Amino acid sequence: MTATIITSDDLQQFKNELLEEIKALMPGKSAAQKQWLKSSEVRELLKISPGTLQNLRVNGHLPYTKIGGTIFYAFEDVQNMINEHKRN
Repeated sequence: MTATIITSDDLQQFKNELLEEIKALMPGKSAAQKQWLKSSEVRELLKISPGTLQNLRVNGHLPYTKIGGTIFYAFEDVQNMINEHKRN
């Protein structure tokens, strides 16, 4: 039986690989970490319909940017909207 020596570099590499695999398994975290979200991501995050999202845009509750045919929302704006409508 041979002995295997594990160095601190080996442990660091293992840690990095393990963290990457854990991050890949966590759904929803990627959307929360992005700066810009597409409409589908905002709808999924807020659990709302396309019509409700459109109403939020039209009524000025949720700022957006349209590039080509794609609408983008700043994650920070989504958080601000939620905080503004928070009730005690």
